[in-house]
Amino acid sequence: MAEELKKQWYVVNTYAGQENRVKENLERRIKTMGLEDSLFQIVVAEEKEVEYKNGKRVEKTHNLFSGYVLVQMIMTDEAWYVVRNTPGVTGFIGSSGKGAKPFPVSQEEIDSVLRRLGHDSTPVQADFAAGDEVEIIGGAFEGSTGKVESMDDEKQEALVSLIIFGRETSTEIPYGDLKKVGE
Repeated sequence: MAEELKKQWYVVNTYAGQENRVKENLERRIKTMGLEDSLFQIVVAEEKEVEYKNGKRVEKTHNLFSGYVLVQMIMTDEAWYVVRNTPGVTGFIGSSGKGAKPFPVSQEEIDSVLRRLGHDSTPVQADFAAGDEVEIIGGAFEGSTGKVESMDDEKQEALVSLIIFGRETSTEIPYGDLKKVGE
């Protein structure tokens, strides 16, 4: 029973094209029904794509899992009822139906999807501080070194001063892509 009452991720099935509307409806219902202690994050798995049409840059949003929304929640009877009865929701994935509660998605699968979307569910403990020299071990500036100017623990990003094309430039880099020099 204790295992059942912890934060876990579930996949909610929606009508295709209704993912963002379901997310908005769920967020509104969480506030109005006071369920902030059992329903936490609602994520629509979308990525931005850049296309060039007629010489113009066009940004499009592409849904990775059409018809699905990821919901982080504690599976209480009330939270389960509210999600299932939200307009646009057709059910949970991993439920046999007939009133059976669904199985959660494994943390490894969720972490993989969230990383792809630029979110990370597990906070990174930074082994560096403002003023420290760091090496960038991932992303576009991999292999570069710079100096940490400031840190944003909520966003899990550090503002790092780098030399790019001979000019000092500050850029935000995720904690997970940084390593303190000399360690």
